[in-house]
Amino acid sequence: MRLRSVLVTLAAGLAAATCVTAAGPATAHSGPAGSPRGGACSSAVSIESFSDALDKTTYEGTFVGNLSALAVDRDGALVALSDRSSLFTLDPRTLSPRSTVPLADESGAALDSEGLVVDRDGTRLVSSETEPSVRRYGRDGALLDRLPVPDALRVAPAGRATSNQTFEALTLLPGGRTLLAGMEGSLSGDTPGVVRLQSWQRHGGHGGHGGRDFRLAAQYGYRTDTGLGLVETAAAPDGRLLVLERGFTAGVGNTVRLYLADLRHATDTSRVEALTGQDGVRLVRKTLLADLVDCPSLGATAKQPQPNPLLDNIEGMTVTGGSRGALRVLLVSDDNQGTTQTTRFYSLRVRL
Repeated sequence: MRLRSVLVTLAAGLAAATCVTAAGPATAHSGPAGSPRGGACSSAVSIESFSDALDKTTYEGTFVGNLSALAVDRDGALVALSDRSSLFTLDPRTLSPRSTVPLADESGAALDSEGLVVDRDGTRLVSSETEPSVRRYGRDGALLDRLPVPDALRVAPAGRATSNQTFEALTLLPGGRTLLAGMEGSLSGDTPGVVRLQSWQRHGGHGGHGGRDFRLAAQYGYRTDTGLGLVETAAAPDGRLLVLERGFTAGVGNTVRLYLADLRHATDTSRVEALTGQDGVRLVRKTLLADLVDCPSLGATAKQPQPNPLLDNIEGMTVTGGSRGALRVLLVSDDNQGTTQTTRFYSLRVRL
């Protein structure tokens, strides 16, 4: 489907999501879709609508929640990844689930699946923050292959990473030749708040075994705001990155900020043992686009204290289209299958 068609379809889907009911047991219900008028969060970002339509729903016996990543499929459908090893295909107009497939590692065990890319051949690249890993799956959930990962990025004692703080983000850059994974937390020995972005470069053919074509390439350092972690990245058409940073304070709520990052001129840190602010190491440059606390609430309600009731545990992001210097961006929150959090979709317009 052409980019413009995807844009229109997904935008219409969020506006219409008030009437959605997931195809599942009677426990499924829909939530408010928010105002279609939206409003400005900053000079660069506006929110157009939101939808709670899938909150606490099920589909064919599988809980539709714990959503950690989003992607647009080749046919324009929306693909949503649960960190409980489920991959959903959603209708782009209504958000209703069309199908779900389970994911597993080489031994058949569940993943802590966090990042998602739909590759150009339709296969799915999925990152897990358990080891960490990046694996390739067929549309049916069959495991195809696995990409190499630098030893230093593995969870200690195998490497220098902290458990549950590894590959949270996964992005395929324009042109389809460079894959990028973002670490949520810092490696031991690195300055706290400075995280690594690992890339792979595609080599060779264009068949269905693309995972074998990706080889380890450059690595970069990125500094998150104090108290926040890197939870998602999405590529803009010009090669820059949208970066989502998120944190949580008990009794206060979530902080969610959207940045524009530029990898150009950043140092390749793949051979830098420790990122400690040393001379000669240039971190990825970033520019704040919006702090989502400043968005209009659009009538949203929160199940726990939040500085803005619109906010929740936002964790997934994908670019669904764009034109004339502006992008359509879709976000989703991870409800952790809990009573105090909501599965919520957000439709943003981002001007670059």
